[in-house]
Amino acid sequence: MQLISRFFFPLFVLTMLYLLISGNLLSSSPLVIAIQVLALALGIWARRTFQAGQFSTGAETKEGQLLMNGPYKFIRHPIYTTVLTLVWSSVIGHPSLITFIISLAMTVVTVIRIATEEQFLRARYQGYSDYSRATKRIVPFIF
Repeated sequence: MQLISRFFFPLFVLTMLYLLISGNLLSSSPLVIAIQVLALALGIWARRTFQAGQFSTGAETKEGQLLMNGPYKFIRHPIYTTVLTLVWSSVIGHPSLITFIISLAMTVVTVIRIATEEQFLRARYQGYSDYSRATKRIVPFIF
């Protein structure tokens, strides 16, 4: 699982580049655009919540406190929520077999990445188990 999780960031970058270049990322649908803007806002908010030097593109945790403020107060993985929302909104905006396959692959790698990251978080932060019981992974109050 750790090996697959290492492919998360490069796969995300390649996925976004492919969807953008192929014209499948941006949509003319106001609903899809609104979803994508909200997803990007969540991702920016989540990224800005990290302290200097704490953010990592790897699943391993860096020095610092467990984030439980900002969007992390409501969901444990807001950046992954952003990723999944962006790729699946491309399926809504441009339904095709290729966008579906890309989104499905990105989802599988993201789920593996979440599981791997949570192993590191549980090992590093004593309070992570309590935090994870009180906070949903991806969708606030649901999942």
